[in-house]
Amino acid sequence: MELRQVRYVLAVAEERSFSRAANRLHLAQPSLSQQIAKLEKLLGVSLFHRLPQHVELTDAGQRFVQVGQTLVDLSEGLEREMRAYAVGESGKLLVGSLPITGAYVLPRVISAFTQQFPGVELQLVEDTSSHLEQLLVRGKIDVSLLTMPISDPSLEIIPAINEDIFLALPPAHPLAGREEIDLAEVADQPFILLKEGQGFRTISLRLCEQAGFRPRIVFESSNIQTVQSLVAAGMGLSFAPKMIAVAPGTVEPPAYVRLTSKPYRTLVVAYRKDRPLSRPAGAFVQNLVEQGAHI
Repeated sequence: MELRQVRYVLAVAEERSFSRAANRLHLAQPSLSQQIAKLEKLLGVSLFHRLPQHVELTDAGQRFVQVGQTLVDLSEGLEREMRAYAVGESGKLLVGSLPITGAYVLPRVISAFTQQFPGVELQLVEDTSSHLEQLLVRGKIDVSLLTMPISDPSLEIIPAINEDIFLALPPAHPLAGREEIDLAEVADQPFILLKEGQGFRTISLRLCEQAGFRPRIVFESSNIQTVQSLVAAGMGLSFAPKMIAVAPGTVEPPAYVRLTSKPYRTLVVAYRKDRPLSRPAGAFVQNLVEQGAHI
């Protein structure tokens, strides 16, 4: 059995179609069908139910995909790791970035990195903190900026940024002029939060829980700037980290007020403990931590 055959099965399983998988793999459909039929004969099992409009995995096929994906992930991770050892200051560095946070933190880091390692291709992968954590664990990216808490024990984490969290209020809100607010004072008011999977949403819910209430969520968004705009429009309350509060992107920003509990969030740079950092990756991590100290 060859690794390319495993990739073929994974593609057909994802597309649920031999023709779509063939297009994705840049193969002729008959060739793809023959390769998978050859593999099925070798293994002595059928991997797919071939239906008129699509294909479905058999029980054996489901197990094959589960183990096969692990094999492919390990293979890709091993290739990247060996290239890092072999080429030193050339190659590719895959960096996970929180979309909005990265825009505030990474520009200077990337600028310094490209000057130090002009031969290294740096590729950003933007996603939610939870998805980036999964990509990191699976070896799909090399290092990532993440929001605490981190759940997977296989990751090495280095604190990079500690920043205050503010309550965001509509400008006309009766409490907007206060210097500080006890979060319990607004327990009965509507809140606007980020969607599931966002690290800052988890932090926001935890703050409310610590204040003794569960927020009444009236709107959700995957973009923290959109959340701030909705607050500014009077649709509800929310939270904002310092980097957003001091440089809001909305035309009319919300009113940002400190909370009496003095909450803050911790951003970390993370990588897998069992995968030593290449010299370029180590330099990127160091630059990120140094930049975070100035925020």
